[in-house]
Amino acid sequence: MGERRYYSARTGCNPDVLKLDLDTLKQVFLAIYSWFKEERYFQEVLGYKWDDGNYFESGTAGRDINAFFVRKLRKQNLWPIEEKVSNYLEDDLFDVIELLHDVVSKPVESQSNAYFPSLVCAFDTDAGRLEFRAEINRILRDYCEGYQLSEDGEVLLIGDTGLESLLEAEVPEFDPDNIDERLKQAVLKYRRYKSSDGEKREAVRALADILEYLKKKYETFLVKADESDLFQIANRFGIRHHEPSQNTDYDAAIWLPWMFYVYLASIHLSIRLIQRANCKKGAD
Repeated sequence: MGERRYYSARTGCNPDVLKLDLDTLKQVFLAIYSWFKEERYFQEVLGYKWDDGNYFESGTAGRDINAFFVRKLRKQNLWPIEEKVSNYLEDDLFDVIELLHDVVSKPVESQSNAYFPSLVCAFDTDAGRLEFRAEINRILRDYCEGYQLSEDGEVLLIGDTGLESLLEAEVPEFDPDNIDERLKQAVLKYRRYKSSDGEKREAVRALADILEYLKKKYETFLVKADESDLFQIANRFGIRHHEPSQNTDYDAAIWLPWMFYVYLASIHLSIRLIQRANCKKGAD
C-alpha cells in the first residue's frame, strides 16, 4: 500500500506540497537516517556508539568511518552525516544514500552481558535494505523530477508521469543474450541519475537495435504496417547512423524521451505478439 496523501496533496490546493527542494529533502533524509541509526541498522558495518558516549563498538568498516566514506565515495566532508548534511550538494546526498543502502542491515538477534544489556549479534541485510528503500523512496519521488532508489541501490529517475509503469514493466524471459539483458541495460542507462543526452541517445539506439533484431528474426509474427517509420525516426534523427543528411538540430530534452518511450513500448508489444503467435502455433 502506498503512502497516504493528505488533503492538499490530493486536491491540488497546494501544488508545492508535492515537490521537495534540496534543503527540505536533506532535512527529511536526516530524520530517516537518524531513526535507522538509533535502531542500529548501521551497526554491523558502521558500528555503534553507546548512549553514555564512552564506548564505540566498531563494525566491519573499522573505527575510522570518515576514511571509509572517503575510500568509497572519493569525497571529503561527508561524515559525520549529522554535522555535514546541511552542506551537501545534490550529488553528495545521492552518493550518501547509495552508500547507506550498501551498508544497512536490520538487527534481528541480540544477547546480553554484564556490560551491555542489549548487544546485537545478528543482522539481516536484505530486510534492512528493503525497509531503507521504502522510507527513502517516499521522499525521493517528490524531489524535482522524481527519483527512486532501486533494488540494486542506484538512484534512478522515476520517469515521466503516466509512463512510470512502462519503465518498471518486467519482460518475461525471452532471449537472454540478444534481448533481455540488452533491454535491461538500455533502460538503466537512460534512467541513471544525471545521464547525459549522449547516454540517453545511446539508450535509444540500443532499443532501436533490439527492435530491428526482433523485426528480422520474427518478421512473420509482427505487424508490418508502418513498421518502417519506427526505424526512419532513429535514422533521420542521428540515433542509429551518422549521415550528413540526418537532423541533429533538435531539442533532445523533448525528443529523446519521446523516442525512448516509443521504442520501449514497441519492444514490449513485439515480444507479446511473438509469444502469442508461438502459443497459437503450439496449440495447432
